[in-house]
Amino acid sequence: MRKFKGIPGYYHVGLTYFSNGVNFCIFSRNATKMTLEIFENPEDIKPIFTYDLDPIKNKIGDSWYVFIEGAQEGDFYTWRADGPYDLSKGHRFDYNLHLLDPYAKAITPHDMDNKSFRKGLIVDSSKFLNLENDIKPCHKFNESIIYEMHVKLFTENSNSNVKERGNYLGILEKIPYLKEFGITAVELLPIFASEPDELDRENPLTGEKLRDVWGYNPIGFFAPSSKYITKSCCIKDATWKHLTDFRKLVQELHKNDIEVILDVVFNHTGEGNEKGPVISFKGLDNSIYYVLQNNKEFYCNYSGTGNTFNSSHTVVKELILESLRYWYGVMNVDGFRFDLAAILGRDYDGRWIGDLSLLKDIADDPILSGAKLIAEGWDAAGGYFLGEFPCGWAEWNGKFRDTVRRFIKGDMGQVKDLSIRILGSPDLFEKYGRTPYNSINFITAHDGFTMWDLVSYNEKHNLANGENNRDGTNENYSWNCGIEGETNDVEIIKLRKRQMKNMITILMISQGVPMILMGDEMAKTQLGNNNAYCQDNETNWLDWSRLEEFKDIFNFYKNMILFRKKHKSLKKEKFFQGEDFNKNGYEDISWHGVEIGKPDWNYESKSLAFLIDGMDVEKEEEIDESIYVALNSYHEELKFQLPYIPGKKWYKIVDTFEEESYIDEGILILEKYVYVRERSSVVLVSK
Repeated sequence: MRKFKGIPGYYHVGLTYFSNGVNFCIFSRNATKMTLEIFENPEDIKPIFTYDLDPIKNKIGDSWYVFIEGAQEGDFYTWRADGPYDLSKGHRFDYNLHLLDPYAKAITPHDMDNKSFRKGLIVDSSKFLNLENDIKPCHKFNESIIYEMHVKLFTENSNSNVKERGNYLGILEKIPYLKEFGITAVELLPIFASEPDELDRENPLTGEKLRDVWGYNPIGFFAPSSKYITKSCCIKDATWKHLTDFRKLVQELHKNDIEVILDVVFNHTGEGNEKGPVISFKGLDNSIYYVLQNNKEFYCNYSGTGNTFNSSHTVVKELILESLRYWYGVMNVDGFRFDLAAILGRDYDGRWIGDLSLLKDIADDPILSGAKLIAEGWDAAGGYFLGEFPCGWAEWNGKFRDTVRRFIKGDMGQVKDLSIRILGSPDLFEKYGRTPYNSINFITAHDGFTMWDLVSYNEKHNLANGENNRDGTNENYSWNCGIEGETNDVEIIKLRKRQMKNMITILMISQGVPMILMGDEMAKTQLGNNNAYCQDNETNWLDWSRLEEFKDIFNFYKNMILFRKKHKSLKKEKFFQGEDFNKNGYEDISWHGVEIGKPDWNYESKSLAFLIDGMDVEKEEEIDESIYVALNSYHEELKFQLPYIPGKKWYKIVDTFEEESYIDEGILILEKYVYVRERSSVVLVSK
């Protein structure tokens, strides 16, 4: 029989592991009693040790703490909190419930016996450091190329031909693929431990049970999900394996010069609204951890998922900061993308406070100063603060996405705004001393159409989600090229591929940081579903057979990435200044139309050309080839006059109308003009 002994211990939030025991500490301002229970196995109902904390000996301020001699690594634990159940004051204490420690570094799998409950695992976090053998690549932000992906959906399909399908280790088997493609960072959709995936409805088309596969309902901010480990692993081993597997994934990606960015969700939790489960925060101190309505029985729902995490409270701020420090400093990831980050910039009353908010604390944190910080600058409560984030933050540029889509689709009135997006959106980011690479440029992301569906569907087709096609945005700015959905029409397919290449071209020649959606490089389709969060099936799994079918798309994307990496002038650290630094008659960037120096800014215009000078402004020397780009979304061919640069000739590298759309050595242009066919793009370089 193991022996345990509880002594007062000391204040250090979460748990701290020692050779002779473990120190536990947890926050609750309004609890009247706290009890710690330790279990030997993850599925156990009965604890092997229980300790009631004394509010005199085991409490300082609002923090409860105890040192348990005899507790050891591999044990499991929960908390129980007693206090008032008074909804008028926002209190939901229930001493019968087993609660997760918000600082738990590992959490038991979500698929245990229903009679059991989730538990934290006692872990010695220092064993995961390994930093001498895991050096961050530290790519400069302006040289980054981000690949947004989902751990499971990336390799779950049997035709991925990996052993560890749908798991952390499955990605390792695809590292050669990622390296060949040329990305510098993977941005993983949420990998925090989250609520069980099963939804309360079925696919009305197939009868299949729907599952929330994306993982945007976290229940712990320190624990990697156990969903992405070997399926045959036993429960006790599984509680360890998701830690070791994730740590190995990060280390191997780093060895291959690929950074890891985590999509993190701090704006809400998986506990949902007043009807949702009590897992951790609700039971520990509901009125502190959540933003409540005037009627405190109900939650403010800025997230659109039922609740809003109270990130303006000091205790919650510290929890979030400690989570980020842990992932960045111990698990050694390279950065974070913050889901609905606008919520973190609001005060308790919902007002945007920007530089006075947690966002500023994160950007100024001495541990996180080297991390890549990326914000989704809007939320579900109507907040849209793109360009308003503190210095140190990059932001998903939704305006870039919408403008490029509309221009390629052929909408009028887009040319002027497109030129601003190509510049790195100085209207949004030049203020406050920010840079072009504060703009994360993307055309597609997990939320919305894939790029192939953008050119294949006019309308969303979300009936399979079981919400009568009401979910998902209606503003897709898509065009099906003449036929809705999949087709065997050769001409339609050629046009769709051309439209994709046009979007890829703009993405790769624009200032800012490009982000690519997993599978776009092989024309991934979700059959018109623009909100596939609940499709854990072949509709959403990456179909690797399309890599061969759309090899031309893959090669074009890969070559455009190489082209971008080769040219410094596409990755500027400062905005263009509009001056002719080398006195060749052209500014550092100059705009043109079918005639030199005469861009067509009219509302009806559907074409644009520009010249990027290869001059280094600071060193006053030519550091790059000059680049000329002509974009034609008109339905007829246009003839563009070419700029004359003394001593230089123009070589065509890209022509999206041609089947072989990219030629690395280029084709010499002998004339003083270039033809740009209907709905196509060309890129030339001077030599």
